[in-house]
Amino acid sequence: MRSPLKSRLGLAAVLAFVLALFGLAPAAQADPAPAALTFTANAATVTPGGTVNLSMTLTNNKTYDVWFVYQTISPTWLTTQRADLKYSFTGCSLATPTGAASCSGVGPSDLGANYGATIPPGQSRTVTLTLQVAADSGCNGNIGFYSYYYAEFSDSTNTSGGPVYTPETRVLCA
Repeated sequence: MRSPLKSRLGLAAVLAFVLALFGLAPAAQADPAPAALTFTANAATVTPGGTVNLSMTLTNNKTYDVWFVYQTISPTWLTTQRADLKYSFTGCSLATPTGAASCSGVGPSDLGANYGATIPPGQSRTVTLTLQVAADSGCNGNIGFYSYYYAEFSDSTNTSGGPVYTPETRVLCA
């Protein structure tokens, strides 16, 4: 004689599989990263002698203040393979409620201090780096960067992230 319990368990397993297959099962909610770093560029192309502004926005997704940030920025491997591309970071500014303030640490170095003091929960800080392409730079190449960051919060926790990539900027000759 067949056991009705096995039939019921089998039917329940098949029903659960079908529900999961079609997305009707409850989905697990993923928590956002405690801190998120995003990049934007004000131009997709630049000519030799021109500039592009790379903006970095660090958002605090936790319920505690960000107290400390350490961040690096380095050229991508493909960018380093083009010896004819010549560029440098020539400026840095922090967006504040009262306007832009200058910052330090331009280039491939510790950029964390540039975000200013504490970043309260749910708020962001944006730092803009000015990328200057040399007048004698090569053409038809892309300049891109990647970044790693580390943030400490007022609840004594920390997070790290990366690599986060900047939009690539194409150097064009007229």
